[in-house]
Amino acid sequence: MLDTATGKPAEGLVIEIYSLKNGERQKIRSVTTNADGRVDGGPILIGDTFRVGQYELVFHAGDYLRRSGAALTEPAFLDVIPIRFGISDTTAHYHVPLLLSPYGYSTYRGS
Repeated sequence: MLDTATGKPAEGLVIEIYSLKNGERQKIRSVTTNADGRVDGGPILIGDTFRVGQYELVFHAGDYLRRSGAALTEPAFLDVIPIRFGISDTTAHYHVPLLLSPYGYSTYRGS
C-alpha cells in the first residue's frame, strides 16, 4: 500500500479479507501492513482459503490517515474502503495494491 499524499509506504494500515458466497460475507482474517506497506508472512489467502470465488478486501483507511497526521474532515471523506474482486484461476498470482490519499484512491491487479 502506498500513501500517495506523502509518497511513502502506508505502514500500519489494517486490512480485513472476507469471502463472499450466497450473499453472505465471512471474515477470513485481518492483517496490518508493515514499514514497506506490505503484509508480513506472504499472501493473505493461503491453503484452503485460496480458491475460486468472490472476495472483499476492507481497507481501514480513515484510521491509518488519522494516525499518520493527515488533516481530515469529520466525517472523513474516505474511511473504510471495500474492494470486491474475483479469483478465477488458483494457479495465477493475485496482488491488489491500494494507492491512497485522504481524498482519493486507486487499485489494480498487480503482478
